[in-house]
Order: sequence, then structure tokens, then C-alpha cells
Amino acid sequence: MQHQIFRVQRFQVVGPFKLRVGFDDGTEQLIDFRPVLAGELFEPLSELSLFNQVAIDPEVHTLVWPNGADFDPATLHDWPLHVDELAARARKWELQSV
Repeated sequence: MQHQIFRVQRFQVVGPFKLRVGFDDGTEQLIDFRPVLAGELFEPLSELSLFNQVAIDPEVHTLVWPNGADFDPATLHDWPLHVDELAARARKWELQSV
């Protein structure tokens, strides 16, 4: 099975917790990260000032944040296929922390 490798080339903040992400194959995703901002690594990103410090890592070509949070570029590329599962995991983490 061959796993296609994607690289994030650009992003634009388009709203609170929303990014338009462009990839090296010319495609884009409009991603609302709010449903997945839970758990030890991603919950801190629910603070908008931290979320907006997003950058592109020049080595792995994905989105990264100063607290070490990141997403696999293939997950970002195919966000609609993964968001429901990621959001379900986030809800589980929220319930466990209560």
C-alpha cells in the first residue's frame, strides 16, 4: 500500500480557529479546528492567542504550534475524511478530564 506524501505550502487564518490550508498538489482545505481542540496537546490551542501562532515547519511541511502540537499533513489534506473520528476522540478526552 502506498501512502501519498503531502506538504503544506501555505495557510491563511480565515476566522477564529479556522485556517485555509494549501498543499503542494494544488488543493486546499478550509479547516475548523474547534471540534478537535481537546486533550493534553490540543486543548491549549483553544486559547486563540496560542492558536494564531501557527506556522509551517520547514522540515516536515505541516502546521505546527509553539506548544509542540501538529497534525500529519495527510490528515490535513484529507480533513473531511478524518474530522469526525478526531472530534469523537476529542470528546472522549474531554469526558475523561472531568
